[in-house]
Amino acid sequence: MSDTRVRILFLCTGNSCRSQMAEGWARALKSTELEPFSAGIEKHGLNPYAVRVMTEAGVDISAQHSKLLRELGNASFDYVVTVCGHAHESCPAFAGQTQVLHVGFDDPPTLARECRTEAEKLAVYRRVRDEIKEYVQTLPGALIE
Repeated sequence: MSDTRVRILFLCTGNSCRSQMAEGWARALKSTELEPFSAGIEKHGLNPYAVRVMTEAGVDISAQHSKLLRELGNASFDYVVTVCGHAHESCPAFAGQTQVLHVGFDDPPTLARECRTEAEKLAVYRRVRDEIKEYVQTLPGALIE
């Protein structure tokens, strides 16, 4: 039996937070419909706050790691979803039938720099986590335009 899941890549600048959360949500919520991956234009390491807030929501992404797009080798994707503006602007061309979509989310590390307390910082990460979850719940239907 062949795998008929939609192969989707979540692409972000550093593959540390938003794309990692999207991959985690896709694995947790849509594993029968999606085969998710994440990568970055750069590699910034897995963000510990992303791990923390995803764990709070019952999704363990601690075994995931920050990786560059080229580290995925010759993997093919049905869809590439850029989750930040820089990745969207820097997104390379993909061969074949790959469709590229942009669904931007705020950058928690950038917003958290302005926070005065740990509670405020976590609130930013939780908000973005929940927005990404809402988007992933619409997949794969939201991919077809």
